[in-house]
Amino acid sequence: MRTLLNVIWLVLGGIWLALGYALAGVIACIFIVTIPVGIASFRMARYVLWPFGSAVVPKPGAGAATGVMNVVWFLTCGWWLALGHIVTALAQSLTVVGIAVAVVNLKLLPVTLMPFGKQIVDADRLAPGTRPLHSF
Repeated sequence: MRTLLNVIWLVLGGIWLALGYALAGVIACIFIVTIPVGIASFRMARYVLWPFGSAVVPKPGAGAATGVMNVVWFLTCGWWLALGHIVTALAQSLTVVGIAVAVVNLKLLPVTLMPFGKQIVDADRLAPGTRPLHSF
């Protein structure tokens, strides 16, 4: 079932969103100061390409630097990637099949806006008692 949902996601906009994250990663890696933003962007591109079966959980040991990096992320690429999710969700909601995918797209907004301090793990490998921030 996850594979089917991932294929539907990929066809209805996942590939374009992943390319947007990859482009943001390349641009961020050009500047030395924003290399951590680029690495996070590549990590998010992989997640957005194939989201079903993955979960976002809080990263243990994330400190004050994650807040600073989330601000840098938001100012450099987070806001326009979130805008891409919103526009894609609006387009997806025009079809009956796309409505469910549009809801998932909107659920990705919190991690799109602030990815630092979170990690993406396989949903099957969650430790017992771990509550994911979101899982598909």
